[in-house]
Amino acid sequence: MQWDGISEFVYVAENESFTLASKKMAISTAQVSRQISALEQRLNIKLFYRTTRKVSLTEEGRIFYQHCRSVLDGLDAAERAITNLQSKPQGKIKLTAPVTYGEKQILPLVNNFIKQYSDVEVSAYLSNRQIDIVEEGYDLAIRLGKLGDSTMMAKKLGSRANYVCASPHYVEQHGIPHSISELNKHSCLLGTSDHWHFRDSGREKSIRVTGRLRYNSGYSLTDAALKGLGIVQLPDYYVEQYIQSGKLITLLDNYRAPDEGIWAVYPQNRHLSPKIRLLVDYLAEQLR
Repeated sequence: MQWDGISEFVYVAENESFTLASKKMAISTAQVSRQISALEQRLNIKLFYRTTRKVSLTEEGRIFYQHCRSVLDGLDAAERAITNLQSKPQGKIKLTAPVTYGEKQILPLVNNFIKQYSDVEVSAYLSNRQIDIVEEGYDLAIRLGKLGDSTMMAKKLGSRANYVCASPHYVEQHGIPHSISELNKHSCLLGTSDHWHFRDSGREKSIRVTGRLRYNSGYSLTDAALKGLGIVQLPDYYVEQYIQSGKLITLLDNYRAPDEGIWAVYPQNRHLSPKIRLLVDYLAEQLR
């Protein structure tokens, strides 16, 4: 009896709708309504405010929901733990990552991973849009830079550096900026933002730069820098090989911003299956 109506209550609370809850549970709306009415009678409290347009939790309902959600998450984790105790990695992994970083760094490592585990399938969607992984059904997201406030869990996989650089030809023609304030005298190659990030006197600083080129492609900006069209600020995976070969020169190294984190992000309170846990650990090992 203690479990009667709990799942129905949680589904309605999360969907704010008896109809949506019934569809997701594959039962009738009337059955959902009966179960919750019986639950309210048993608890002797009102769990929802009901109008013709909206269903919302009462104060007591919110408190009860928090406890019920934790209990269901714990039950789900227990079942997954037992099911996966002796199982080998298998099944589909749905992940998302930023476009360029995913193409250059993540998916080649994923290819190596699935060579080791023949029963694992991977579906990857590369996008620079901040995808809601719970809403859109992803197991895992790769995120770069600072993470915003979120209910997601995150594991740091590594870090990336951002370099300000230019070609030797540009430097010969226009000279070297010795401070970030001197960038306003130079042609800067712009990406999606016209603000560059630095560290000055121990503090992080964002300054606005200008230039006659703006591309939303790191590869195209790198090509422009190689051809002496200006100064660029880009992550290491675009420019590191050219810095090592001498085709690009790093500038303003004393002002370089702290390295940014590379993160694996996944839903909170979810027991990681062997395939997800192994992939995250593998990426962390390789990206370090």
